[in-house]
Amino acid sequence: MVNPRKLPKFKRWLSQTYMRLDESWRKARGSQSKIRRKEKSKFKMPNVGYGAPRHLRYVHPSGFREVLVHNLKELEKIDSSKQAVKIAHTVGRKKRIDILKRAEELKIKVLNP
Repeated sequence: MVNPRKLPKFKRWLSQTYMRLDESWRKARGSQSKIRRKEKSKFKMPNVGYGAPRHLRYVHPSGFREVLVHNLKELEKIDSSKQAVKIAHTVGRKKRIDILKRAEELKIKVLNP
């Protein structure tokens, strides 16, 4: 259920030439940059047009919308047919076990058990 369109690899210019350069994207800022000018055979530049359709944004690959949960009270507000729970990383082991038990009772999917 994620963006069905295939995206190009957005790679940093000259990252294939120099080992010290990371492949992660950096915006081309040079005045004569072929990428910034969007020349034909050069790397693609990320822009708004590559975004997912609005109804697919923030949707987990399982098809559920992710909701961050810190305690049991927040778990009660979840709609189990449309939403899945992700337990916050600040939650300790004892409270995490309580949340997992309650989620099982309410038949709520937990994305990071």
